[in-house]
Amino acid sequence: MRSSNRIKEGMSFINQFANAIQQVKLDKNFSDAAAAIIQCRLTYGKIVLCGMGKAGHIAEKSASTFCSLGFPALFLHPGEASHGDIGIITDKDVLIVLSTSGKTREVIETINLSRKISVHRIVGITSHPDSEIRGLSDIIIDMGITKEASLKNGFNLAPTTSTLIMLSILDALALVCASDQEFSFGEYALFHHSGYLGEMAKKKSK
Repeated sequence: MRSSNRIKEGMSFINQFANAIQQVKLDKNFSDAAAAIIQCRLTYGKIVLCGMGKAGHIAEKSASTFCSLGFPALFLHPGEASHGDIGIITDKDVLIVLSTSGKTREVIETINLSRKISVHRIVGITSHPDSEIRGLSDIIIDMGITKEASLKNGFNLAPTTSTLIMLSILDALALVCASDQEFSFGEYALFHHSGYLGEMAKKKSK
């Protein structure tokens, strides 16, 4: 493939991603999820994010983002949850589960295990209409119907568009929660003390 064709194809994928994110429609469930997260912070709970595979990587990144914005959060690997790690969750916490299909066995098991220890605020982020986690969660943020980026030969299984949508929704959720709490440069400097961003926050907080 010539260089110009690679660039053209790359831009085509980026445009597909951008268009897919713009198609996301948030509703009252998004607001309800934000309210649950804010209430969780006020009652000294934490946010537990859970996803398998690529969704798990998005969950890990999002946990880090919530922490830097003043909302204690962590990633729970669904494969480890049934081997004792579910003990990290308490009834004060909010569990956020990520699964495009909503059929990931380990994620469903984690939801069921969480219910057994009285977790009553579970937010599901999913796409498929027949997603099993729709009926298992208290709040559902619908990603809409997603189509992964497709190669010329029709291959379209690698999570690409779906994970970008997940990340966009979670970043928006974290920022809305921070905005609601009037999060400041000074607070950011406390949580993100080092590096370029830490220095910028400290300067702006003076």
